[in-house]
Formats: sequence, C-alpha cells, structure tokens
Amino acid sequence: SRTSASPPRPPSPRRRPRPAAATAAAAAAGSGGDDDDEGKRDDGNGRRKRRAGARRRQRKESLESTESTGVRVEESGSLPPTGTEARLGDAEACGRGAGDGPGEQHDDLERVVFNVSGLRFETQLGTLAKFPDTLLGDAERRSCYFDPLRNEYFFDRNRPSFDAILYYYQSGGRLRRPASVPFDIFAEEIKFYELGDEAMVRFREDEGYAREEERPMPASEFQRRVWLLFEYPESSGAARGIAIVSVLIIVVSIIIFCVETLPMFREERENTSLAVPFVNGTEAEGAASGSSFMDPFFIIETICIVWFSFEFTVRFLASPSKPAFFKDIMNIIDIVAIVPYFITLGTELAEQQGNGQQTMSLAIFRVVRLVRVFRIFKLSRHSKGLQILGQTLSASMRELGLLIFFLFIGVILFSSAVYFTESDDSDTDFTSIPHAFWWAVVTMTTVGYGDMWPKTVGGKIVGSLCAIAGVLTIALPVPVIVSNFNYFYHREMDSEDQGEYSHVSSLNTSDDGGGGGGGGGGGDEEVFKQMSMEVNPQSGRGDGADVVSILKEVDSGQVPNSLSEQTGLRPIA
Repeated sequence: SRTSASPPRPPSPRRRPRPAAATAAAAAAGSGGDDDDEGKRDDGNGRRKRRAGARRRQRKESLESTESTGVRVEESGSLPPTGTEARLGDAEACGRGAGDGPGEQHDDLERVVFNVSGLRFETQLGTLAKFPDTLLGDAERRSCYFDPLRNEYFFDRNRPSFDAILYYYQSGGRLRRPASVPFDIFAEEIKFYELGDEAMVRFREDEGYAREEERPMPASEFQRRVWLLFEYPESSGAARGIAIVSVLIIVVSIIIFCVETLPMFREERENTSLAVPFVNGTEAEGAASGSSFMDPFFIIETICIVWFSFEFTVRFLASPSKPAFFKDIMNIIDIVAIVPYFITLGTELAEQQGNGQQTMSLAIFRVVRLVRVFRIFKLSRHSKGLQILGQTLSASMRELGLLIFFLFIGVILFSSAVYFTESDDSDTDFTSIPHAFWWAVVTMTTVGYGDMWPKTVGGKIVGSLCAIAGVLTIALPVPVIVSNFNYFYHREMDSEDQGEYSHVSSLNTSDDGGGGGGGGGGGDEEVFKQMSMEVNPQSGRGDGADVVSILKEVDSGQVPNSLSEQTGLRPIA
C-alpha cells in the first residue's frame, strides 16, 4: 500500500511566560476541570452498567417466555425460529411427537369456528379428531354446514347444548347436560351431532334411567314371522287384525265376568238348578252338570279361553327364548287368566264323578273366580298407554317406596295421637290405635269418608295436622313420577315417528325402483327437486338431479350414505 507524505508543519511561535498569579489561577481551574471530567466519566460508567443490566434482564425474561412456549432461543441473542420449526416446538410442548410431519401437526393445531344460532365457538381440529365417527369429528359430514363466506360452520341448533357437546370432545367423552336444557331437547342434540348409541346410553344412565334391554328375534324365518304376527301388532296388517280380535275377546270376557254377577242372572241360575227333576241321585247330578255346562256364560267363557290358550301356545312355540318367555310379566298374566277356567272345569267334573260331593271350598272357589279379573291387564299388550304407565311405575319404584314409608310413619303417629286425644270421650269412634289406622289413611290421602271423625278440640287439631302432613307427603314424590312419565311418553312418540319415517322412506324407494319413471317416480322427483333447492340454493340448479340421482344410487346399493353426506338430509330420530 502507498503512503502519502504529510506536508511540513509551520514553526510555532514562541509563547511568552505567564505571570505567577495567572499560573496559579490556571492551575486551580485545571484541577476543577479534572474533577468535572471524572464525574462525567462516573456517570457514563453508571449508565453503561444500567443498560447492561437491563439487557441481561430482558434476555432472561425472553428465555423464560420462550421456554414456556417450547421455542428454543440461543444465548447468542439470535431470533427465535419461525414457521415450521415453531409449530414443531409447539407440538413437542403439547406432548406430541414431531415425527408425524409438520403438515399433520399443522392440521391438528388449526382452529375451527362454529356458529351456533349466533353464538361463536372456537376449538382445534385435533380436539374434534378424538371422535372421528361423529358429526363434528368427520370432515365430510360437517362440510355440509360450512359457510365459505364467513369461513365458519353454522348450526341452527340449541346454543346451551352445544357448550356441553363441545365439552364432550374436550374432555374425551364426558357428557353432562346443562341445567337449563330439558332432557328431551338435549337427547335430540345428541342424536343430531351423532355422538353414538354408547354416549346416549351412558347419558341416560347418568340421568337415572334404566338401560333398555334388547329384544332378540327367533333364528328361524317361519318362527320370526309368527313371532312378529302375535308380538308386534305394528309389523303388518295381519298382525293388526290379530291384535283387534284379541282385544275384542278380552273385552267380552271382562263383560261376561261382570254381568254374570247381576242378581237376575244369579236367581235364574239358582232356579234352573232347583228345577232339575230328581229321579235318582245319578240322574239328578248328571242333569245339574249338563245344565251348568250349557250355561250361555260358560259357553262364552269357553270360547274366550280357547282363543287365549291358542294365542299363548303359539307365542310360546315361536318365542326366541323359552326361559325368558316365562319371566315376562305379560306372559305370567296370560297364565293367570287361563288357569282359573281349568280349575273350575276340573272341579265341576270332579263333583260329577264324586256323586255331588263338594271338592273345593267356597272361599277357594271365590278366589279362583276373582283371579279372572286380571285378564284386564292383557289389554296392556295392545295399549301403549298402559305400557307407558307400567314403565313409569317400574322406574318410580324408589319414589313409590318412599311415599309408602312416609305414609306408614304418618299413620302410626297420627293414629296414636288421635287415640290418646279422644280417649276421655265416651262417645269416641277410636276405641284402639289399630281402629284409628283407617281414619289416618283416609285423612292423609285427603279422601275423608266420614265414617270416623274426632269430636274433641284436641282430636280436631290432630286431624288438621294429619291432613296437612298427608298433602305434603304425597306432593313430594309426584314431580319425579311425572318426569318419568314424560320421558317414557316422549320416547314412545319418538319411536313411532321414526317408524313412520322409515315406512315412508321404504315406500318411496320401492316406488322409485319399480316405477321406472312412471307416475309415482315423477311425483317423488318433483318433491326432491324442491328439497334440492332448499338444501343447496347456491348451486343455482332447480332440476333436483343431484338428489334424485343420489336416491337411485341408494336404491341400487352403490352409495349407501351419499344422501346424508352430500345433502345433509337426515331422518328425524
């Protein structure tokens, strides 16, 4: 490298010597200037130290913040990683491995927005992916509700229920009904979001409802048809006809049971038995037996029993499980309805063979005849209302037990109180505590027959307290029983609606496949044209070709789930 020569400096002029006073003043001024310079240097060092401390604190805080998020920052002060590296760091911090690839981790961490009747919910796709068989967990099924303009999914559903539905995904399967949402509405939301039968069963068990038992079907095709014919009246027209005949015979049997106790028929029967001619003992007994067997009531009773026996035998032979058949309460009622007739018939024949000797006491005979009244419960096989009532009572056994227990305690307390209160009155009706039980029961149930009543002031006070306690005792478990009744009633109505929908759907598909473009098929196509416009109005197509083609594919068995996946049309459950 080249070096340039600097020009020569000019000679400096000689300075004059200063006086002593000036020299001293200059020395003093110089010492003051040195002190100022030292102070300035100290201030500069302090500022540099403070800046260094601030930088160290800032670096420490940045390290702590990045460690909490899982992003590594080097001590050299370089910037934290961005993009794929940051996402992989987040995945490691969340407990996920980075070996799955950045694309999949990015999909799991991607956020999705749900608009439920105006209320927005936001979550991650990884949360929904925990249950891929549900509506929200399946991307294809939930795509029917996607709004591309707002970049969100819109559901016109119950808003408080969706909070619990989303918590189901977040908690890994815990389903809790909000207190402000009724049971039937939340059950409909579970069905709409397709959480599955297992979630519905666990939800019902958490709500206190018993698990529904599955009803098996016979293995043989012939037995299955016979079983459906006699057990399920809604299965076919022939089954409905058999059910109608069975109901008519049950009603006739009950009417005969009541009418034969009228005095006019009893007197006629006694006169007939007395008018039998007595030639000898055998002839008289045979005539009496023949007259009893020729009684019109006995003939009608025999016809009814023949039908009951035939129905019971056929159902037993076609049942899928013989032990379970005898455990069913309805079949036990059928046996109870049939047995008294054969007991009475055997008694009549035994008396005929025993030369008129009475083989059964009158008390037992009356009990056997009384059992016939239980035939009225056979109507519950063909009455949905009686079935709902029986299910309600069965589900409310705990509450009914508490009610009976409270009534028992009240009867003991108030019968004892009214007895000792009325003991000084000579004209009292309460001669003992057991005699007062009847009065306590009638008063607590607010019936009040009036056959027994207190006459003293103390007894009337006890009676007033007994009536008030009875009202409160009966009113406490009633809401629970009513709630159980509403549940079984709505469940029965929902099952009927679902059965009607399935029946109509099967008719539509059969008409479309068999009509071949006839009048029935054309009518269905017109209906589904309107459905297509309502489901997908943005497509701008009004011919309904998409829905009609999907239905034809479903009928041919090629695309079994395309209708619900592409159009969002689902049966009402």
